[in-house]
Amino acid sequence: MNNQSMSSGLKWTLIGTAAQLAMIVAGHYNEFVKNNVFAIGGMAISLIFGAIYGRTAANKKDAAIGGFVVGGLCALIGIAASVALGDTEAAVLGFGTIGSAVAGLIGGIATKAVSGSKSPARAGQG
Repeated sequence: MNNQSMSSGLKWTLIGTAAQLAMIVAGHYNEFVKNNVFAIGGMAISLIFGAIYGRTAANKKDAAIGGFVVGGLCALIGIAASVALGDTEAAVLGFGTIGSAVAGLIGGIATKAVSGSKSPARAGQG
C-alpha cells in the first residue's frame, strides 16, 4: 500500500467508524434498531466503506486488503462500543468483526471489478 492508499484507508475507516457509532448509539436508545439493524447494518456499513476505499486503491489486491482492513476496523470499534454500553455480547467482537471485515473485502473487490483496475487518479490518463 502506498501513502495515498494509507491516508484514504484512514479517512474511510474514520468515517465508517462514525457511521457504526451512530448506529450503535441509535440502537442503545431504540430496541428495534438494536434487535433488527445491528448485524445487517454493521456489515452493510463495512461493505459500503470497503467499496468506497476500493475505488481509490491502486489495484485489486490493495482494494481487497484495504477493504478488509477498513471494514474490520470500523466494525471492531463500533462493536466494542456496543459491548461497553451493554447492548452486545462480547463474543460478537470476534465473529462480528470478521464478518464485517469480509464484507469490506467484498466491497473493495466488487468496486474494483466494476470500475476496472485503474484508480481514479490514473483513469484520466490514456
